[in-house]
Amino acid sequence: MQHVTIPQDRIGALIGEGGATMREIESRAEVRLDIDSETGSVAVETVGDPLTGLKGPDIVRAIGRGFKPEEALSLLDDDLRMFELVDLDAATRNRNDLRRQKGRLIGENGRTRQLMEELTGASVVIYGSTLGIIGGPEQVESVRSATEMILDGAPHGAVYSYLERRRSELNEGGLNYHEFTG
Repeated sequence: MQHVTIPQDRIGALIGEGGATMREIESRAEVRLDIDSETGSVAVETVGDPLTGLKGPDIVRAIGRGFKPEEALSLLDDDLRMFELVDLDAATRNRNDLRRQKGRLIGENGRTRQLMEELTGASVVIYGSTLGIIGGPEQVESVRSATEMILDGAPHGAVYSYLERRRSELNEGGLNYHEFTG
């Protein structure tokens, strides 16, 4: 059994209307969820296939970090899909710096975050002091590198060029994630 703590304002998204989301997670990930809505603590117990059950805590974490339940459940679509969090607090000096860096990662009208998704094929969510990524290993690595570039102060244009170059490399190398998986 694993314990995951999620923000209280995300418990409703995890449970879903009438418990529908929770039941879908339990059914598809072959886990049982015990949610303490007072503390945000979620016990995740595998009740079926152990390999499938390993994805249960990441699905809960992903929903807790702002992903829609259907995006989080996409972790079950194949063995290569993964969830990763980048801690923005660790890369910032104070609250103002965190706010500025989040602004740079989101971009004007959400454009930077949107381009990260479009150019990598990954799902990207910025919530609180984290940036969450769901995708294949190459997609996650590309978004993580782009995030680090932005946090290190790289101009947006350089980051977009890097992402376009990575997309071309992955496509030419036969590593296009969507073709690779199916």
